[in-house]
Order: sequence, then structure tokens, then C-alpha cells
Amino acid sequence: MDYRELGRTGIKVSEICLGTMTWGQQNTQDDAFEQMDYAVSQGVNFFDTAEMYPVPPIPETQGRTEQYIGEWFRQTGKRKDIILASKASGPGHAHIRNAKPLDRAAILSAFEGNLARLQTDYIDLYQIHWPNRDTNFFGKLGYEHSSDGDDDEIHVILQALDELVASGQVRAVGISNETPWGVMSYLRLAEQYNLPRVASIQNPYSLLNRSFEIGLAEMAIREHVGLLAYSPLGFGMLSGKYRHGARPADGRITLFERFKRYSNPQAEAATEAYLQLAEEAGLAPAQMALAFINQQRFVTSNIIGATTMAQLKENIASADIRLTDEVFSGISKIHQRYSNPAP
Repeated sequence: MDYRELGRTGIKVSEICLGTMTWGQQNTQDDAFEQMDYAVSQGVNFFDTAEMYPVPPIPETQGRTEQYIGEWFRQTGKRKDIILASKASGPGHAHIRNAKPLDRAAILSAFEGNLARLQTDYIDLYQIHWPNRDTNFFGKLGYEHSSDGDDDEIHVILQALDELVASGQVRAVGISNETPWGVMSYLRLAEQYNLPRVASIQNPYSLLNRSFEIGLAEMAIREHVGLLAYSPLGFGMLSGKYRHGARPADGRITLFERFKRYSNPQAEAATEAYLQLAEEAGLAPAQMALAFINQQRFVTSNIIGATTMAQLKENIASADIRLTDEVFSGISKIHQRYSNPAP
């Protein structure tokens, strides 16, 4: 397992991060405990969660994922061994602060809830889950400018995060589902007003969605705001389990009709090409897809998620795989044919 610096913080995180958003919906607390135990045994020291989890978000389960992690901390005493990342939700969900945008009061309130559920008195990386402003994220295309004064909103968010950092309750701050303008605004305002500098950006990145490379990869490297890649298998599409229209009963795309982003006809065609390439190279499809991400210079950590232990073991083992130039060449040729089919 490789360990990489989180921004300029000096904090070292494993190249594989344990994602948790199925816990409390598709996975029980016992499942979660087994996953955490195994991940740590394999050198994973980085867990990512959020106040909104599990997903899909509903009032009845909101916060349950953090509760599972908190109980694992209590029972094992391993809080000190884990770099813990969580998030404050942006606007849009009525059961979370009445769907209102994030401001100082909302961030501080969210953070209190995070700590209580996680049974901890600090969070290593605290992230803004998505922007207040209306912009392109969660697969939205066709940008339409609809608001001004966004600098002020980001400034207020950074000031609230600064309070948490100054108190010692947060070690580093990050952003998620952000755009190039958003990243530079956070960096500029942090420098201008001596506020916390964002250490990471958590955005989607996979063989089916390489849009991060267009405007954010250079920024991630030059500004030391590394990518925490989420949905690295495109909701499982790149594992091959949905191949030829298969819909396994326990698959997320099967269970939740809302998750169609990675299963459109173009994405299915691209997936088939990647699966064939993996077969030709003698690689497990999921491991090829994850190893591709692990080897990107702008990636700090690859957030894997699994509902079964077999999936988890295969995904973590991708850290031991290094793709050849021939495989990379094959990936590039497929990408030229199917560029970002699932933005």
C-alpha cells in the first residue's frame, strides 16, 4: 500500500480509501465492521463518509453510516489509527437542515452532528459535499449562469471552517463536486484572508468519466489539491457485473432506478470495450479500472466501495497492480472512441 500526502498538510493517507455510502442501506453494521477490520489489516488508513450517508439519502437512514463507524471506533479503540474524512451536505435535501444553503450556522450544526455520530472529538478532513451555487456537478451538463455573489458564499464557508480548524477539531479541509472556478476561488480567498487552504477535491473519476482531466488535473498537481476519486467503477459497471444487460438482484443499478448515469448506451459500449481489454491483458476488470486511477499523478486516494467482502478484497488488491504501457495504450484508444460517456 502506497501512502500519499494530503495536499500540503503533512498528513499521509493510503492510496486506497474505504468508501462507506452503502452502510446502513445495503450493508448492516456487522458488514461495515468486517469491511473496516479487513481494510485496516491491508494497510488502508483512510475512511470517507458524510452526514448524508447512506445513499440514496432518505430521512429514515440519514446519518446511519457515521453511526456504524462511530460504534466501530468505540468498540475497537482504533480512532487514532484512521485518517477520517466526512462532509457537510449542501442544499437540496429537505430532511437535512430544510434543504438550505450552507452558511456558518449550518456548517457548525452539521459538524456537531458528525462528531456525535462518529463518537470522536475531531475529524481529520472536513469537506463541503457540493456547492451552494447552481453549477455543473452530479453529471449536469450545459452550464447556465444563475447567480452572483458566489465569492461571498465561499468566503463565509471558509470562515466557518477556519473556526473548526482553529479549535483543533478539524485538521484539514476539502471540497467535493467542485469546478475549476470553485477550486481557484477557495484557494484565492484562503490566501487573501489567511483562511484554511483546501487540501483535496473529491470528484467522480473513472474510465467512464475522465472529465476531471480537462480542467482540474493540472490544478490538482500544481496547487497540491489532490483528487479523492469517487465512483471509480461507475456504480459497478466496470466490474462487468452488469455486462450484456445483466441486472443482479443486489446491484445498485438494479435496486435504485435513479442511478442511470453510468448505464446509458454509450457507457455500456465503452464498458464492453474496457472489459474486453482487461480479458486480453489477463486482468480482473475491476482491478484494471482501479489500477488506472491509482497510477494517475493527480490522484491522492481512490475511494472504493463494496457491498461484499469478495468485492472489497479484489478492490483493495488493485493497489498491488501496475498497468503496462500496452494496457495504457489500449485504454487511450478506447477513450478516443468513447470520450467521457458518463459525465
